[in-house]
Amino acid sequence: MENNLDHRIADRLRAMRLERNWSLDRLASESGVSRATLSRLENAEISPTAAVLGKLCGSYGITLSRLLYLAEETFPALVAASDQKIWDDPETGFRRRVVSPPAQSLSGEAIEGTLPAGSRLAYDVPPRPGLEHHLIVLEGKLSMEIEGERHDLTAGDCLRYQLRGPNVFSTAEDTGARYLVFIV
Repeated sequence: MENNLDHRIADRLRAMRLERNWSLDRLASESGVSRATLSRLENAEISPTAAVLGKLCGSYGITLSRLLYLAEETFPALVAASDQKIWDDPETGFRRRVVSPPAQSLSGEAIEGTLPAGSRLAYDVPPRPGLEHHLIVLEGKLSMEIEGERHDLTAGDCLRYQLRGPNVFSTAEDTGARYLVFIV
């Protein structure tokens, strides 16, 4: 199933680039992702990482959840836990579960993230400037840096913010974190 999702993501990335009439060189310039990597992603020769998808989503002005939704064929109103899409970042071990898939007529999304101990997940640009996030740590400890300001969270803490610039999720060497992000 993951391989199939990689192919659907590859197809969607290519379609979005072509819809904008962008060359691979133009997208590389817009996103900061090398032309070679873009080509390999669009041909499903490699699995995308969260960092690369974050850069591409920033260039396209969409959230990662929206990209994953666009890679899907249908959208049910009720999604059983066993049917919720899970995506693993092969580089960092980050696991992302789409709790509530985005819908074209609805703006909110809920995502569960699991970040292993000693991990760092950095995004250079937000998918769309001004997105409101509510980050709730369920287990462990998570540091969140938003435009240079660091916030240390533990289980039960909630951080509410709007994304306008770079942001970094990180965990200490001795503990990971499981958290929910509500995107409005």
